[in-house]
Amino acid sequence: MNRIVFTLVAAGALASMVAYMAPASGQADEEIAPIYGIKIPPGFRDWRLISVNHLAGGNLKQVRAQLGNDIAITAFREGKLPFPDGTIIAALHWNEASSDENNKVLAVGFPSANLQSSVAESAQNVQFMVQDSKKYAATGGWGFGDFKNGKPGNQALHETCFPCHQPAKDRDYVFTRYAPTP
Repeated sequence: MNRIVFTLVAAGALASMVAYMAPASGQADEEIAPIYGIKIPPGFRDWRLISVNHLAGGNLKQVRAQLGNDIAITAFREGKLPFPDGTIIAALHWNEASSDENNKVLAVGFPSANLQSSVAESAQNVQFMVQDSKKYAATGGWGFGDFKNGKPGNQALHETCFPCHQPAKDRDYVFTRYAPTP
């Protein structure tokens, strides 16, 4: 009898733990971007660098990096437009902060240049563009996802994605340009 009780308690504890861990795994429904159904791709931080940029205006100062999966990198390198299905581009955005530590080093190395350094500080968000010409035909073949702290933005935010990218229609709706190494 004690064995049966122990087994039932253990099974209940295991089921509770699985239920608790499911949302943390990134597979819960709230982890899916509205409209497009995009999830954060596993391992995206290991993708290759496409380009970096700096955005400033008003109260906004950001450091940004664009990463691509293997299909994206091949398409960028070959100048292939439209991008093939399976292309995924990630845009990582951080708030920018001045770096006094780097500025001290720059002052020694380049004393007359008056250089100022900034670094990525707090993470702002990460965005994804996923190419699937059939699934996302109504939006130029692209699906969009915008996530902050691992949680997708709301539907209203995602409704702005495609209109924002329409000015880049001649580049298959992609703003970033490949920055090869010298």
